[in-house]
Amino acid sequence: MRKRLMSLVIVLAMALALPVASQMQEAVDYDALFKIKEQGLSPQNSKVMDTFSYLTDVHGARLTGSPNIKSAADWAMKTMTEYGLVNVKLEPWGPFGRGWVNERFSANVVSPNPYPLIGYPMAWTPGTNGMVTAEAVIAVITTEADFEKFKGKLNGKFVLPIAPREITPHYEGDAKKYTEAQLEELAKQPISNALPGQPQQIPPQFAVQAADRQIAAKRTQFFKDEGVAVLLEPGRGDDGTVFVGGGGSRNPNDPPSLPRVMLAAEHYGRIYRTLQKGVAVTIELNVQNRFIDGDGMAFNVVGEIPGTDKAGELVMIGAHFDSWHAGTGATDNAAGSAVMLEVMRILKASGLKLRRTVRIGLWGGEEQGLLGSRAYVKDHFADRATMVLKPEHAKFSGYFNIDNGIGAVRGVYLQGNEAIAPVFARWIEPLKSIGVTTLTPRNTGGTDHLAFDAVGLPGFQFIQEVMDYDTRTHHSNMDVYERAQPQDMRQIATVVAFFVYQAANREQLLPRKPLPKPQPAQQGPGGGRPPM
Repeated sequence: MRKRLMSLVIVLAMALALPVASQMQEAVDYDALFKIKEQGLSPQNSKVMDTFSYLTDVHGARLTGSPNIKSAADWAMKTMTEYGLVNVKLEPWGPFGRGWVNERFSANVVSPNPYPLIGYPMAWTPGTNGMVTAEAVIAVITTEADFEKFKGKLNGKFVLPIAPREITPHYEGDAKKYTEAQLEELAKQPISNALPGQPQQIPPQFAVQAADRQIAAKRTQFFKDEGVAVLLEPGRGDDGTVFVGGGGSRNPNDPPSLPRVMLAAEHYGRIYRTLQKGVAVTIELNVQNRFIDGDGMAFNVVGEIPGTDKAGELVMIGAHFDSWHAGTGATDNAAGSAVMLEVMRILKASGLKLRRTVRIGLWGGEEQGLLGSRAYVKDHFADRATMVLKPEHAKFSGYFNIDNGIGAVRGVYLQGNEAIAPVFARWIEPLKSIGVTTLTPRNTGGTDHLAFDAVGLPGFQFIQEVMDYDTRTHHSNMDVYERAQPQDMRQIATVVAFFVYQAANREQLLPRKPLPKPQPAQQGPGGGRPPM
């Protein structure tokens, strides 16, 4: 009996010790966290908002191929060097195509009642070669029969090719934060009900879009053949917010598009309704756009902090450096770029030693399909089309990305990497006091960590508070400095810096998923609207 009791005690003691042993496998450096918080959270020490202002107020917007992104890159490299980073450089990739910049824009209705218009030219579209004054006309073409209605009637006119949409009141605020219930739901693994080989139902609106695309090319050519002066289009958004992207090709061999201007929905609607009443509307418009030809190459900005005894191994952080042009590219994605520059500053200023080399990548061409990060991964680690691995692939630990706006970090998307969950669970334990609570096995898409994940490298995007990213700032003229909250920006930089420190100093590389199969090349999210 005594032996059995003793055995039971031993077994029980071992069982109780298992969680402790498991926790001890992943060390957390609390002294380092103290130093990181001292640099990152303190308004006196933090530089993140000053960096953010330089990237937005001084150098934004940063359309890939534009003079602005080059001046911003020069400033970023100078700043990295001042922080003590080494191997600071531009890494070219491409060809990307032509650069483009808008240098002047003004638009006014001059009759029947004068008023200024809120609007923005679409990227990679030509200008008007000076001030143009002309009548506005409605020309909605959705069927083959519609073409004949407008033949010979559009030369030199400002054309409104889309019916205005209804604008509904805002009964709730634009900015949102996660509730605890939403975070709990986000942490769960979604389970699909779709059966293998089962045909997917196509939503009705997608079918309409597909049908419209079939006639779009013919409509575009018709407008050009008829001599339309400018296409005016209603912007997504309201309250003067205009979401603007690309409207022409950056390929210098493609035929030029028509000048295209995105107007505030309210102003577009006023012009449209006035014309419907049979009242003529005259507009004066001046658009000065410039194409930038050269070698067609774009670039990423990189720099690093060398490691010590594991210097040949690598931890990376990154954010996309480019933006659209209507605002200053603040929440998308000067915020991520400023945070990552701040992470490097924190790691240097804190005096902490890093066993692995830490490298920052600020990516170009994200808005056109994750082009910069994909080119970098292909050059350094693996070609996802063949999955032929390069030597650096085996020495890579992990990549951390910020590109979901300016909201505070609440957790991490694990991209299906279940093996990383116990590691990150230990890391977020001391960060719960500043709001980091949630790990989810789910994937999240649309940004540069996907380039790493696609070749089997651990790549992660953080869960961030939604704020007004989707409703007000993303790709809009309201994507400006004022949308950011300094305390949230400091929190993001602190969290990322701690993750990077832990990854750089743990004994092993971060756990990986199994290598994926070769994947054919495919265009990612980004890039402009279909032609009208």
